[in-house]
Amino acid sequence: PMASVTKLMTLLLATEAVERGEFKLSDKVVASENAWEMGGSQIYLEPGEEMSLWDMLLAIGLQSANDASVAVAEHIMGTRESFVQAMNDRAKSLGLQDTNFVNCHGLTADNHYTSAYDMAVILKEGLKNPLFKKITAMKEYDLRGGAFKLWNTNKLLWWYDGADAGKTGWTEAANFCLATSAERDGLRLICVVLGTPEPRSHFREATKLFNYGFARYQAINIAPVGYVAGKVKIGKGQSNSVEALTADKVSVVVQRGKDKGFDSKIELPGYINAPVKKGQDLGWYIVTKDGGEVMRIKLIAREDVAKATVLEQIRKVLDSVF
Repeated sequence: PMASVTKLMTLLLATEAVERGEFKLSDKVVASENAWEMGGSQIYLEPGEEMSLWDMLLAIGLQSANDASVAVAEHIMGTRESFVQAMNDRAKSLGLQDTNFVNCHGLTADNHYTSAYDMAVILKEGLKNPLFKKITAMKEYDLRGGAFKLWNTNKLLWWYDGADAGKTGWTEAANFCLATSAERDGLRLICVVLGTPEPRSHFREATKLFNYGFARYQAINIAPVGYVAGKVKIGKGQSNSVEALTADKVSVVVQRGKDKGFDSKIELPGYINAPVKKGQDLGWYIVTKDGGEVMRIKLIAREDVAKATVLEQIRKVLDSVF
C-alpha cells in the first residue's frame, strides 16, 4: 500500500484534463455526499459546498484531503469508479507493472498497491506538466478566504535544498510514505520511500538517498529543449524546408568524473513531402559514448508546412529554372 501518495495519480489525471482544455481551474466543483463521508485527512467539505477546481487541487496536493480527492474525481469523470478506471488506464499507458488502484485517495483497501519504481514513474510524468509541478511545489495556501490554512505535508520543501515537488502518505497499513523530487545544477533526482516505521523517517531516508545521488552523479546538458538540430527539405510544400527541434532537453546523467567522451549525431530524412504538422516527428538526436548509444531524443517540426497548390508548385519550378 502507498497511502496518500496515491494522490499523485489523482493530481496527474486532473491536471492533464485541465491542460487539454477539458476543465478550467475556475470551474466550480460541488462536494457530494460521497466526499462529505470521507474520513482521514480532509478539509471538511459539506454536501453541496462549492469550491473552485484550483482550490480543490491545492487541498489534495498540500493538505492531502480525501474529501477533495473524491469531489475532483467525480467532477472529472462523473463517478469515483470511472475515475479509478482512468487511473489504472493511465498507469497502463505508462507501462507500470506493479500498480493497481481501487480508490483515488489512498485509504487502505484490498488490491490497492504500487511499487517505489512505479510511483517514481508517475511523479516523473507529473513533473512534465507545469500545473502539476506548481501544485506539488507550493508550501502553503489560504483556503476559504484565509479561514483554513493549507500546509504542504512534504516537509522536505523546507528542509532540503532543491526539493521542489512530491507527496506524502500515511496509514496504519502503509506506514510513512513519500515520493519527492529535488534538482541541483541541472540534475533532477526522484526518490520514493514506502513503509518507513516512524514519523519523519521517510524524510530522513529520502534525504540520505538524495545526498547519495547528488554526491555521486552529475548532469551533462548537451542541448536545450527547442534546439535547432537541422533542417529537412520539403517537397510540394509552401516552404522549401522545416527546422527540426529537440522535443526535450538533451541531458545525460553520469558518475562524477566520467563526463568525457560523449558524441552526438543527428538522424533526419533528406526529404519529405508536405503537409507537415508542427510537432511532427522528424528524426532523432542521438548521444553516444565509445560507439554505443546512450540516449536519443525526438526531433520535431518547428512549424506547419502546408501543401502547395498546383499553381504554386509550377511557380516554384519556374523560379528554380529561371
